[in-house]
Amino acid sequence: MEIRPAVADDAEGIEHMVAQRVRWLEERGVEVSSRAAAAMAEQAGDAETPNWVLLDDDGTVVGCTTTYTESPAWAFTEEEQDLSALFLASTWTTPNDRRLGWIVARWALDHAAQSGHREVRRGTFAPELVRYYSHVQGWSVLREVERRGKVCTFLTRSAEVRPDLDNLLSGRITRA
Repeated sequence: MEIRPAVADDAEGIEHMVAQRVRWLEERGVEVSSRAAAAMAEQAGDAETPNWVLLDDDGTVVGCTTTYTESPAWAFTEEEQDLSALFLASTWTTPNDRRLGWIVARWALDHAAQSGHREVRRGTFAPELVRYYSHVQGWSVLREVERRGKVCTFLTRSAEVRPDLDNLLSGRITRA
């Protein structure tokens, strides 16, 4: 597997992959915007939206994430805004049992550390993801913020070089 910046040619693969995840989520009763797949595809190759793709060995898009060097001002204090952090937004993966989201999260921790950031942050409106991120992936809940009538939970982790990343991408490690 490989993680690299998304290019315009990835748009169709991103849209297909996100549409699969949306259907999977809806089958489990999780509401998702009907425009999510198209919105993520539109980011591919957009210089102002730092989107990354996770590619399977055959080049199929199996994941994507958007990374920002600024965290949402409505969710973080000025002091937190001043801390060098990478903010993960809109991470999507093909539904399967390969723990692709876990791989993307490990990559983000490593990418942030290699880029000189001290933290990685993410937010979610889904309580199920808060439990998964904190109990399984080791993220710490920072705070909950009401936004547009919904509660968004923000989580954080220290950026860290992940020496296991090459093995994760090659499939030689399957569990932390």
